[in-house]
Amino acid sequence: MNDKNINLAQEIASAVSFAGGQTYYVGGFVRDQIIGRENKDIDIEVHGIPPHVLIDILGNIGEPLMMGASFGIIGMRHYEIDISMPRSGNRVNENAGDFETFADPFIGPEKAAARRDFTMNAMMQDVLSGEILDFYGGLDDLHRRLIRHVDDKTFAEDPLRVFRAAQFAARFDFEIAEDTQELSSKIDVSKISSERIMGELEKVLLKSKCPAVFFAYLRKMKQLSCWFPEAEALIGVEQNPVYHPEGDVWNHTMQVLDQAAALRDEASESLWFLLSALCHDMGKAITTTFDEERIHAYGHDREGVKPVQRFLDRITNEEKLIKYVLNMTELHMQPNQKYDNRAHKKAFFKMFDASICPADLLLLAKADSLGRSAPDTDTTRLIERYSETEKFLRDMLAEYNELMSRPYLMGRDLLEAGVEPGPQIGKALEFAHKLRLAGLSKEEQFRQTMAYLRGKNGE
Repeated sequence: MNDKNINLAQEIASAVSFAGGQTYYVGGFVRDQIIGRENKDIDIEVHGIPPHVLIDILGNIGEPLMMGASFGIIGMRHYEIDISMPRSGNRVNENAGDFETFADPFIGPEKAAARRDFTMNAMMQDVLSGEILDFYGGLDDLHRRLIRHVDDKTFAEDPLRVFRAAQFAARFDFEIAEDTQELSSKIDVSKISSERIMGELEKVLLKSKCPAVFFAYLRKMKQLSCWFPEAEALIGVEQNPVYHPEGDVWNHTMQVLDQAAALRDEASESLWFLLSALCHDMGKAITTTFDEERIHAYGHDREGVKPVQRFLDRITNEEKLIKYVLNMTELHMQPNQKYDNRAHKKAFFKMFDASICPADLLLLAKADSLGRSAPDTDTTRLIERYSETEKFLRDMLAEYNELMSRPYLMGRDLLEAGVEPGPQIGKALEFAHKLRLAGLSKEEQFRQTMAYLRGKNGE
């Protein structure tokens, strides 16, 4: 797929050169080519010709697709490539932090690169000659595995760059330069849209091996309080050291998050699953108490629903996601707790029945258990130790799934038996479902449910 897009980039660059301009690969594509990371997103920037000439060139080559009302990013139908011109911008809304950008094709490569966020993203590569233009030391910073901003003024123009720095640090296992951290700590991030915050968070949770790095840098840069106050509230919340040698709830949550990242490919909804790992113990900030020198957080699973709801409402309006994470938060303790207490099979079935995604619930329980370790603990040994618990829980889930696959009483069965439509149908089905969980056959469910209805009707 990249060859096709690269061939198109070269064709465009040849036509632009003939018209007196230059075309450069820019941004993450150049960076990832240098460090040997795969990047399917090809961005090219065209310099030295007016916008209408570029549009004519693209129209002669294929079908250009304008991305937005004003001149900005252009796509090409049937290709995965973004084409743009260097842009300048003016602040148009001080309160919202909005900028008006416009094409400035004669600004020159050095000034165009100055508007980019980090030195590693400010490098440009001539599409035709392959020459690398590196005005701000991006190549050296890449080799040093360092994220460093290009320019104080232009960096602060987009507050999202604070989160992008932390996101890149987590994804690439890079460090953020001290001066970039210091500048980031002074930037007001409150006016960023929730969609853009969620976009960076999604990249972190789905693409990084250690998402905790993202939150560690936000903590260092004092940028948790605006968008992640429920996570920040976990800092310093003590736990019983017998069960939590890793320290406070913040440390535990970060360990669980990284453990969950190792399991995300097994989850039905990877993003939702990672968000559940982040949120699962938020209730401890409001329930932790001390009793005769012992630390408790009774009911933190149930009480955690409130702060988790606030957090999710701040970053997303996706109802299914919110419902999933709240459900996982409320149930996250139950799998391991029921195993440790040798609960009856019926209790496990009831738990699975209450879960939106039982398989993901077991993954969260595993991450929760593995996220309770002192520094430098061998994770392999922890996984081996948990294997017996995991096998038991998976076996229980397999039994539950088999039980749910059997024929069961449905509303139409009751209607066919002459039961009048109405609220009693719903109550009868609730009763029948309990019989189903107990392992009764459909015939026995029908018999007992009809008896239940007769008793309700006084017959």
